[in-house]
Amino acid sequence: MTGETDLRILLGDMRAELNPGPYVFTMAEGGVPSGVTPVVTVAEREGLTLIVPQADADAAGMAYDYVAGWITLRVHSAPAAVGLTAAVSRALADAGLSCNVVAGFHHDHLFVPHEHAERAMEVLRRLARDAS
Repeated sequence: MTGETDLRILLGDMRAELNPGPYVFTMAEGGVPSGVTPVVTVAEREGLTLIVPQADADAAGMAYDYVAGWITLRVHSAPAAVGLTAAVSRALADAGLSCNVVAGFHHDHLFVPHEHAERAMEVLRRLARDAS
């Protein structure tokens, strides 16, 4: 199940998919609260970072200040691929959009400002089109 490493192919075959709903970055002390289903967890010295549906965080009374749209890049990139994250984040930065990237085994996941998620999708579609 080796992923793709050729940047031109990765960008040309990249199909961005916007997952429904807003997501938030929050911290959990003492583990994941009941009723909260994280889509990402990161263990840091300072505590457990969670990316969760905003509704879960609100229901659990969890604090957050960044509300994101979650975009999945539907191209199987190899963990050793060079340049995909740089190309995607550069295109979004050039459009004035922040981007937090999380890599899974099969796909990269982008968390962009929720209110600008559709604009981010347009940027990514253009990037893929230009690479083809």
